[in-house]
Amino acid sequence: MNKSVTHTNSFNPISLSEMDGVKLMNRSDTKFTFRADKLPSLFENLIPFYNVLEIDGKRIHSYKSLYFDTNDRKFYKDHHNRRVNRHKIRFREYEDSGLVFLEVKCKNNKGKTIKKRLKVDQIPTKLSSEHQSYVQKVMGYSLSVLPKQWINFNRITLVHKILKERLTIDVNLNYSENESSGDLSMIAIAEVKQERMSRTSDFIRIAKEMKIYPMRLSKYCFTTMQIDDSIKRNRFKEKQIFINKIIKK
Repeated sequence: MNKSVTHTNSFNPISLSEMDGVKLMNRSDTKFTFRADKLPSLFENLIPFYNVLEIDGKRIHSYKSLYFDTNDRKFYKDHHNRRVNRHKIRFREYEDSGLVFLEVKCKNNKGKTIKKRLKVDQIPTKLSSEHQSYVQKVMGYSLSVLPKQWINFNRITLVHKILKERLTIDVNLNYSENESSGDLSMIAIAEVKQERMSRTSDFIRIAKEMKIYPMRLSKYCFTTMQIDDSIKRNRFKEKQIFINKIIKK
């Protein structure tokens, strides 16, 4: 566990039910990737503006995800090739709340992320007929997909005290696929989720002051590159170099 997460104790708590107004299933996202050792200073600056999600006394929560893709990784390639109206399919277990969902995410041609989800009992290793029907309904077409990699991490969720804005900060990221596995605990990934893009966000302002700049990083795409050396990656090259610098510092 990253020691810096203990700094969340200084935030005022917010419950899961109190977060209903900021679910933001249809939203604009801004991502930031930076060294995890910047978190204590970042949290200190954010305390006046945000509350922290607390579930059963916990302020850092465990997430377990199994991503699905076609055999030739269509979803990865669509993202790499900057296709609009692209999708991701995953099962995600929100371990501390005991909830598991089949989630289908779409990034549309207006830059919006739309997430649809179906509650399930547990994470399966293949889609059932019910799952396939749900995915087809959301995506508008059928597709044969297979389980790819597991991606696990811990998440701190902050909710702005005034604005309709949610901020997630992911730490202790690790991944695995069959015999391949890796650890990315040196990095933190923050994501500002808003109804519509607004630079009035206190996080965005504070991040800029701390020289933390926006950089989109898909956990699925980045870990796919680590697992498959042969996959096309030229459009992600700058991000790979940036992450390598963070890890090697």
